[in-house]
Amino acid sequence: MLATVAEAARVFQEPELQKKYTLLATRNADFLLTSLRPDRQLKRSWRDGKITNEVFLEDYAALILGLIELYQTDFNDRWFTAARKLTNEMIELFNDPNVGFFDTPKNSEELLLRPKDLQDSATASGNALASEALLKLSAFTDDGTYRDRAEKSLSQVTDSALRSPTAFGRWLSAADFALGNVKQVAVLYDASQEDNAQKLIQVTQSEFRPNMIVAASAYPPSEGAPPLLMDRPLKDGNATVYVCENFVCKMPIVSSDDLEKLI
Repeated sequence: MLATVAEAARVFQEPELQKKYTLLATRNADFLLTSLRPDRQLKRSWRDGKITNEVFLEDYAALILGLIELYQTDFNDRWFTAARKLTNEMIELFNDPNVGFFDTPKNSEELLLRPKDLQDSATASGNALASEALLKLSAFTDDGTYRDRAEKSLSQVTDSALRSPTAFGRWLSAADFALGNVKQVAVLYDASQEDNAQKLIQVTQSEFRPNMIVAASAYPPSEGAPPLLMDRPLKDGNATVYVCENFVCKMPIVSSDDLEKLI
């Protein structure tokens, strides 16, 4: 839900709807990061102030993806920082030394075999969600270890997905991101030029672009901002956009028309 509402907040061009959905998404994220993480480890469910001890891979991966989408809606570094921290926790708790992830954490009740369900069903496979999350974090951070883990995880379902693609829809989405020409867009601006920056950001949101990630910040970016924003100066003091692929960027631009041509 978090990812969907966060996306809706930036897609609808009606100010009241944008405000409504952004508020809903931020409240949801805040609740998940506080009430469902009382001991600094995520839990699966909450009711009337009581939480369960269970948590599964899909819980971590889905929240990470939701936080990434929310970050790309309001560009609050808190969401990106939380997504990165949860990703590292997910790796620590669920890692399968062979490939991919187990569905249950290493500190859960001991089972004869730790489950690992790879096929998408009514909900997406935890491994598929985790792979997509790792790929997107890699695009923001240039951390090759995230991408390596994702690509190895994708190798688990190559043959099965070719035989039964409808049973691996989320996996195919992750594979498309891994194989696609991903655009990395970094927007930086002087705090007094936020309106100009918003016009540039709106260009990136004008169409559905699944293989693009966007980071934005007033200059200079904070330490908690995505590494994609680092070491990218403003051009002549104007709100500036860098369009990159694999962290190799084209010349910085300042106009909406030039940005449309590059993305």
